[in-house]
Amino acid sequence: MLSVLVTTFNEAENLPACLEGVGWADEIVVVDSGSTDATRDIGRAHGATVIEHVYESAARQKNWALPHTSHPWVLILDADERVPPALAGEIRAVVARDGPADGYFLRRRSFFLGSEIRHCGWGQDRVLRLFRRDRGRYDDRWVHETLQLEGRAAALATPLLHVTYRTMNDYLDKIRRYTLRGAADLRSRGRGPSWFAILVRPPARFVRMYILQAGFLDGAHGLILCLLTAYSVWLKYAQLHEPERAAIATDAAATPAYPGGGA
Repeated sequence: MLSVLVTTFNEAENLPACLEGVGWADEIVVVDSGSTDATRDIGRAHGATVIEHVYESAARQKNWALPHTSHPWVLILDADERVPPALAGEIRAVVARDGPADGYFLRRRSFFLGSEIRHCGWGQDRVLRLFRRDRGRYDDRWVHETLQLEGRAAALATPLLHVTYRTMNDYLDKIRRYTLRGAADLRSRGRGPSWFAILVRPPARFVRMYILQAGFLDGAHGLILCLLTAYSVWLKYAQLHEPERAAIATDAAATPAYPGGGA
């Protein structure tokens, strides 16, 4: 049997489509971190169990929530992700036959400002999201958390849909929070200020995404995404030059929304 776990913060716009795609699951658990919109009401209206927990990081939020699910298999989703019918069929088949693997990677088709991004490194994106509940736990990082699976992993064929950053403001509003977390993560690993990182890493990220990963084939949307990602890399390393203070970590944990694609 399957539990679907969705972490949320002010996701009233995204959550209905996310939950509609998994209405067949045996259990849906929405873990909310202080939404001020209708997120919690929407979750309950779709039959989900809604619980609340103060946000620290994506990894800690998911690790805290996993014991609150009831079934041996768990599918973890973000509110801006959609499970199409063909993928739902694959997931249900895995749960029905109880494996045989202990976890399954899902490919993702990601959309930026309404356009699908097929290059920029996004075309190879895959995430480990379906797994036996007692075999998986996230590593404790501020950003880019990874599920640590005890056992064998396989992959499903049908991609998960990732409808991310519908507007420019949506992306820009999240950059500060994301880069704060990125800087805090670097500090926790002993990284200090570096002029080399500020000068070299942002253009290197742009070259990698736009040229080496063929972002130019995604047209104007690919160019915008590569430029914004390079800017977010610059801002993350620039924040390491700010005097170290406890408030950096506090600010980084203040709200859960952050964009992907950092360095």
